[in-house]
Amino acid sequence: MRKFFVAVLCLIISCSIASAQAPDMSVLLLKAPDNYRAIFKTTKGEIIIEANRSWGPIGADRLYQLIASGFFSNAIFFRVEKNYVIQFGVSGSYEDNRFWDPKKLRDEPAKQKNTKGTISFVRAGANSRATQLFINMTDNSKLDTATRNGVKGFVPIAKVIKGMEILLQLNNRYGKKPAAIQDSLYKYGNVYFDKQFPGLDKILYASIIK
Repeated sequence: MRKFFVAVLCLIISCSIASAQAPDMSVLLLKAPDNYRAIFKTTKGEIIIEANRSWGPIGADRLYQLIASGFFSNAIFFRVEKNYVIQFGVSGSYEDNRFWDPKKLRDEPAKQKNTKGTISFVRAGANSRATQLFINMTDNSKLDTATRNGVKGFVPIAKVIKGMEILLQLNNRYGKKPAAIQDSLYKYGNVYFDKQFPGLDKILYASIIK
């Protein structure tokens, strides 16, 4: 049975890769408005965020580009700690991940605090931000000064203005455990996580509010 599942998994992944297309390179030229709002339709309901370019123009532009390109469609909330952070930002599309992940962002100074509802990019070290973000579910002042690989603090670029109650409904059965093997999400896609961590909630789609 296990061999059968692996074979089916490989077939699904192969078909997905063959049929998918990487985003148009022109999306990287998009510059975000000074302020913009976006709606995230999730499996539990709708969330509206507001981004402010003055908080971090590099990060705000990248978030705008990701939303405009459809990157977040079918993306999993793979880390749900309701008293800490909710993390997402690995696409359900192998081609999208392969396109975006190598395109790291330059670091920029944090101008806002990681207060409840703010959204920051995940980073592992210098100039390492790409597509993963987290939503602060409480005031996380330690993330303003946390130093990792020589880089201090996480940079908020947006905030949730509607739907915090929706976030509290997300499946938190697995806590941060799925984040520890997120490489498998990049490699095998949602079908792997659906098997290993059934019931995780997803972003169905995200779009800029005109």
